[in-house]
Amino acid sequence: MLVTLEDILKDAEQRKYGVGLFNMLNLEMARGIIEAAEETRSPLILGVAEVHLPTIPFEYASHIMMKIAKEATVPVCLHFDHGTDYAKIMKAIMAGFTSVMYDGSALPYEENIANTREISKVAHAVGCSVEAELGHVGGAEGGADDGHEEQYTNVDQVNDFIDRADIDALAVAIGTAHGQYKVKPKLDINRLAEIYKIAKKPLVLHGGSGLSDNDFRSTIANGIRKVNICTEMCLAEYKAYEYTYSNNYSFEISLQTAKRITQEIVKEKMILFESAGKA
Repeated sequence: MLVTLEDILKDAEQRKYGVGLFNMLNLEMARGIIEAAEETRSPLILGVAEVHLPTIPFEYASHIMMKIAKEATVPVCLHFDHGTDYAKIMKAIMAGFTSVMYDGSALPYEENIANTREISKVAHAVGCSVEAELGHVGGAEGGADDGHEEQYTNVDQVNDFIDRADIDALAVAIGTAHGQYKVKPKLDINRLAEIYKIAKKPLVLHGGSGLSDNDFRSTIANGIRKVNICTEMCLAEYKAYEYTYSNNYSFEISLQTAKRITQEIVKEKMILFESAGKA
């Protein structure tokens, strides 16, 4: 059942749980993700990131994702993650995605607002939700931790940004980073709690792969309603392919193993985020 990000996060806020955004890079990941959602009866945010389009062309990804969403018996939001290219974001909106993220976090504050607002005008006209980022989450998809406190979300700017950019969800920078962590991250939970007290829209945590269970519980308890997961699944699938190849398993077994491992990771996260049983 295809729904918007706004729909999913509204229920998550009312019942105080987190919902995972799980990015897919191939069919095995996509199948593992939706099978975990169906098994746990969890709402799902299924995504593809702009940075991954050279790996999986958008036309292929969108067909796979749309079929999954329309046939699912749980609520599924289709999300275009970390979009920076206007044309690519528009393609996702026109393809029927129900959520897009415009990432202008590396831009000056006013430029981030102006660009996001333009995306919001188009997206909202066709019932698509919009997420944007205030502050700057470190690293890159598959990169290193380069987050610094001066890049953290400014509490005083939160509602000005939400109002003027006209967004439905706000990604915050509190010490996480994209990709694989080289050192254990130190999260600014006090800052998150301050943001949650005043924010007019649901909050999003990027750089979720590699955080501890306690980190997740703490961030969700302090207002995070959407949690992005990607790198952990990528690493697990890579190890699955490597293991099955080195042990002379068939290619078919390699694919099945990769799907199963993805499903196990996603299932664990849905239980941890307390979205299991909420569909």
